[in-house]
Amino acid sequence: MSEPLKLLQERLNLRFRNGALLRQAFTHTSYVNEQRGARVEHNERLEFLGDAVLQLTVSEALYRMYPDRPEGELTRLRAGIVCEPSLVRFAEALDFGQVVLLGKGEEQTGGRSRPSLLADAFEAFVGALYLDQGLEAVRAFLDAHLFAHLPKESRLPLKDHKTELQEKVQQWNLGSLEYRTVEERGPAHDREFVVVVAVGERTLGEGVGRSKKEAEQRAASRALRLLQDGGGFSKERER
Repeated sequence: MSEPLKLLQERLNLRFRNGALLRQAFTHTSYVNEQRGARVEHNERLEFLGDAVLQLTVSEALYRMYPDRPEGELTRLRAGIVCEPSLVRFAEALDFGQVVLLGKGEEQTGGRSRPSLLADAFEAFVGALYLDQGLEAVRAFLDAHLFAHLPKESRLPLKDHKTELQEKVQQWNLGSLEYRTVEERGPAHDREFVVVVAVGERTLGEGVGRSKKEAEQRAASRALRLLQDGGGFSKERER
């Protein structure tokens, strides 16, 4: 096992039984693409698993923490915690970007600080920890490195940009929102998505990201700024 991964385990007070799982969690597709003939696995499958484990463990924690909150509020709380910007902050706090194995091209273009890469690494690590040590270890890790660093309840993020935009559009009776991917560019290991959000024929915002989720969030953020500035819509439509 590499020295950075050993140091990471020391910082987290963890010891993986299967070191290959930990290495896989931090192996980006760009690195695998450059290892011709080598049996190296990237972290996308672990990312898929980690996303599901995060949804479950965060849902369970919120259910216990806020016994009087209705389902809708718990859903918004969870969305604010497991959204990409939040996962990026948690990954940055743990220096996950410094241990990711990257291809030379990804390294040269600033991949270690790329938001989608950091969020994916966090999810992949959770997936690897679940396979290696089970749900109890994941709960302990999240208690120490996720929930302990959330703002106090009064400042907890209740909405992500997409949820906030949906509520604003419904409040103003503007119509139905639609997210459309209008462009995909770049090689498979460095894909970039362009997404627009629209009401009918009116485009409200455009976002670019390394994943469709990231691009949609950025498009929604721009749409919110447009609506807050007026954007040609009248609040009279609320009536």
